[in-house]
Amino acid sequence: MRWFRPLAITALCLAVAACSTSPTGRSQLLLLSDEELNNMGSQAFNQYQQELPSAGQASQRYAQCIANAIVAELPQDQQQMDWQIRVFEAEEPNAFALPGGYMGLHTGMLDIATNQDQVASVVAHEIGHVLAKHSNERASTQSATQLGLSVISSASGLEGAGGEQLMGVLGMGARYGIMLPFSRRHESEADTIGLELMARAGFDPRESVTLWQNMQQASGGGAPPAWMSTHPSQGQRIEGLQASMSNAMATFEQARNNGRTPNCPRP
Repeated sequence: MRWFRPLAITALCLAVAACSTSPTGRSQLLLLSDEELNNMGSQAFNQYQQELPSAGQASQRYAQCIANAIVAELPQDQQQMDWQIRVFEAEEPNAFALPGGYMGLHTGMLDIATNQDQVASVVAHEIGHVLAKHSNERASTQSATQLGLSVISSASGLEGAGGEQLMGVLGMGARYGIMLPFSRRHESEADTIGLELMARAGFDPRESVTLWQNMQQASGGGAPPAWMSTHPSQGQRIEGLQASMSNAMATFEQARNNGRTPNCPRP
């Protein structure tokens, strides 16, 4: 159809202007500068700290010890980022990463992650999000998608109730056909990056599978269908981790032989 041409031209222009590559070699669309994203991450992190109470100092030291061990294995330029991690008092088993290296763990996650290696799999996964610039990619993809839909609406002369209904369908298609699969891809990529990072720091990568088995048990089957979720299902994540486990174990064994034996006391 003719009205797809402006969308294709817009997408091509954006891709040529801001094409990049993730740590796994995947092509990315990055429209925002690191400075913009890092400032947004800092502001969001400060707001989060105002809204949720912090956990006790023992939990903070525990998380910091694990994060420090992983960050120490990053290239020198990446170590220079303002890496910060905080533990918040919240029952939901959640964790997050923001541009600039700001990370958070809920105490509910520490209840499910029963040892330092399982917590390391969470922290390394979040560091993977930051290194792969997933926040930039998500924001860029959303901007490009919204711009593309606006171009389609203008070029095809869609007006009135019928046009709004069609645009709603297109929006649904954009949501479930582009945005959510992209997010699932990010989660899988962060799992891959995180598995290598935790192994390099001397944490047992096999415990990443145990963590997701714990998550499966805790969720009680209440997750949405995988195709409508922003995350892969627990089973899909376990399969993805197991597919990369052989390489991760080789890295882990080498790290242990080189004296990487992190010891972070659990609170």
